Amino acid sequence: MRKRSQQPKYKERRIGRHQLRPESLMMSYGYDPMLSEGALKCPIFQTSTFVFESAEAGKAFFELAYGLRDKRPGEALGLIYSRLNNPDLEILEDRLTLWDEAEACAVFESGMAAIATTLWAFLRPGDVLLHSEPLYGGTEYLVRHVLPQFQIEPLGFPAGQPFETIAPDLESKIQGRKVRAVLIETPANPTNALVDIEAVSSFAQSLGEGDRKPVVMVDNTFLGPLWQHPLKHGADLVLYSATKFIGGHSDVIAGAVLGSREVLEQVRALRTFMGTMAGPWTGWLLLRSLETLKMRMTAQMKNARYVADFLENHPKVRKVYYLGLLSEDDPMHQVYRKQCLSPGSVISFVLDGDQAAAFRFLNALKLVKLAVSLGGTESLAEHPATMTHADVPPEEQQRMGIEPGMVRLSVGVEHYEDILVDLEQALQAA
Repeated sequence: MRKRSQQPKYKERRIGRHQLRPESLMMSYGYDPMLSEGALKCPIFQTSTFVFESAEAGKAFFELAYGLRDKRPGEALGLIYSRLNNPDLEILEDRLTLWDEAEACAVFESGMAAIATTLWAFLRPGDVLLHSEPLYGGTEYLVRHVLPQFQIEPLGFPAGQPFETIAPDLESKIQGRKVRAVLIETPANPTNALVDIEAVSSFAQSLGEGDRKPVVMVDNTFLGPLWQHPLKHGADLVLYSATKFIGGHSDVIAGAVLGSREVLEQVRALRTFMGTMAGPWTGWLLLRSLETLKMRMTAQMKNARYVADFLENHPKVRKVYYLGLLSEDDPMHQVYRKQCLSPGSVISFVLDGDQAAAFRFLNALKLVKLAVSLGGTESLAEHPATMTHADVPPEEQQRMGIEPGMVRLSVGVEHYEDILVDLEQALQAA
C-alpha cells in the first residue's frame, strides 16, 4: 500500500462546488481501495516494519523521518516502521483533522499518553504550566505530582468564572516567570464548568517573549469533535481522550492531539522516541467508530436533554451541572453561546444527601452501569469524589465544586424513557 498523500483523489473534499461534510468523508477520506486489493474498508496493517523498494528509497525515507533535509515538491514520508507511521494511523489522522479543521493530527495509545507527551514536548525545568481547575483525575495527578519533580510549577485557576476577573491575580502570581504552556479542560471534569478559550489564548499571547508565546492546549474530551472547536477560538492544540466519544463503544483506549503542522511537529517527534503512538488495531477500531460519530453524539445529546430536565425537577436532586441549563444571567452563558455548539451528553448532579446517598443511588441502578469513563453507547454513572478524582484532597475537591453527594452521568443511546425509569427507581433508593 502506497502513501495516501500520493493519491490526491482520495483527499478530495468536494463534488464539483459542493463541500462534503465530515460525517460523509468519514467513510472514505484518505483511503484508496485499489491500493489494498479493492477492500472497501481499510485493512489492519498488523506489521512492525515495511519493505523498501530500494536502498535509495529507504535512505530517502529516513532523511525525511529524522529531519535531515526538507521535502521535495510532491514528496511524502514513506512507510518505515510502525513506531513512526502506519497506514491505519495515517488514514485515521487524516480523518480526525476534518472535524476540527486542523492541519495535522497525532494519535496515541491513550488519552493520558497524548496529554503527557504533549506537555513534555513544550515544558522544561523552571517553566510554569498554567492550567484550569478542576482537571480529569489522571491529568490532575500528572500536573500536581509528577511535573513538579522536574521543577515544572503548576499554577491553577478556576473554571466557571469570567477570565477577566481571574487574570489580574494570575499576573501577580506569575511575576515574570516563564509560562511555556497553558492547559485548559473545558467543560471541566466533572463540574461542566466552562473556560473562555479566546480570553485565555489572548492572555497567553501577552505572556510571550518575542515570537515565542505559551502553547495553549485544550482538552476537548467532554464535547468531542462535534460540539466544540477550540482551534477556532485561539487554541494552538486540541486534545482528546479518543477512548470516549471518538471510540464510543468502550472497547478501545486511545488519545489524539490536533493543531497546526508546525506546532504538532514537536509533539510527533517526541512521540516517536517515547513510543506513545497508537497501534494499528487501535487505529482500525477508531476508523470504524468515526463512521457513526455524529449519529451517536447527536442521539446522546438529545437523550441528555430529557435526563437533565428530569433531574432538575426531581425533589431528591439538589443541583444539576449541565450546560443546557445555564441561565442567561449566568456569567458563563455568553461563553457557552460563543464556543459550544451543543451542551453535550455528560451531566453531573448533587443528591440531596451525602456520599452514602450517592452510593445508594449508584448501587440501585439497573440499566445505567456503574463504571468510570464516558462517551460510550451505554449510559454510565460514577462517584467523582471517590473514583475519578479520588486523589484530589477533600478540601481541594470542595473548592473545585466536587461534593460528596455528586454523581457524574454519561448519557448513552438507549431509549430516553428507559433511562429515566432507571434513574427514578435509583433515586427512590437514595
